[in-house]
Amino acid sequence: MFSLEERVDLIRHSLTENEFDETVEVIGFDGLLVDFAREHDAAVLIRGMRAVSDFEFEFQLASMNRSLNPELDSIFMTPSEKNTFISSTLVKEVCRHGGDVSSFVPEH
Repeated sequence: MFSLEERVDLIRHSLTENEFDETVEVIGFDGLLVDFAREHDAAVLIRGMRAVSDFEFEFQLASMNRSLNPELDSIFMTPSEKNTFISSTLVKEVCRHGGDVSSFVPEH
């Protein structure tokens, strides 16, 4: 729904409203994540998994990333139970049909 520049701006704006604005840098990129990680001397990728159904894809992705860059590790985090069902696809669908998504996205 948004361009890369718009997504980066939205995330930056969200971070300025809380304690993370001093410790997190938001950088947009186009290309392979392993290349981006290498350019920024990153050693770890943090990925989120909402449900067991996410595991197979994330496992394949982590394996491919490790094949492309053996020095790059992946860490998986799970959401709190109250957020397990939320996905961008569902939020976009609710929004597209005029539903209230205010409890799922920042106000701006």
